[in-house]
Amino acid sequence: MRTTLALLAIAAVPLLSHAQENGSPAATMKNLQAAYRGESNAHQRYLAFAQKADEEEYAGAASLFRAAARAEEIHAANHAAVIRKLGGVPDVQLEEPVVRSTRENIEVAIKGETYERDQMYPDFLRQADSDGNSEAERTFTFALAAETEHAILFQNALDNLESFREARVFYVCPVCGFTASDPQFESCPSCATPKEQFEQVR
Repeated sequence: MRTTLALLAIAAVPLLSHAQENGSPAATMKNLQAAYRGESNAHQRYLAFAQKADEEEYAGAASLFRAAARAEEIHAANHAAVIRKLGGVPDVQLEEPVVRSTRENIEVAIKGETYERDQMYPDFLRQADSDGNSEAERTFTFALAAETEHAILFQNALDNLESFREARVFYVCPVCGFTASDPQFESCPSCATPKEQFEQVR
């Protein structure tokens, strides 16, 4: 896992070999908007899931959902900033979250994070690279690193759900949204933000 994160951290460095563009090709702008909408809705959905986890007395799961919600909020803000820089206007339609049991909600989260990790963000990164858009590459890479970790954290929660009745603390990078349960590093593996600046989410 750390090897993967190291590669993602390297990829997060702006790609200076590509020319900076004043405008974004339509495909990359469409992907930025899709990512912005997805992260905005994930933020809302995870907050609703956190509330359900609290109701079912899964304090640790509730904290994980809140930490993931905060990360998705950071991703949405990062995507929106690039959209605006490229002359666009962030566009989102928030959907009403479908809330089930905490176990089912975790399964939904795993499915969503896995899709973003394995398909959505890799596809978006390939398009941004093809378009030579380093700003889009950077924000997509940051999100990909965080979603990779989210998938691991949610799978652990599903596999050990009863232990997630206990209160837990998660740590979220305020710059890229990277999320950790036990930050055994001096700086963010994705964007190099000092560990001391991470937000603690309970």
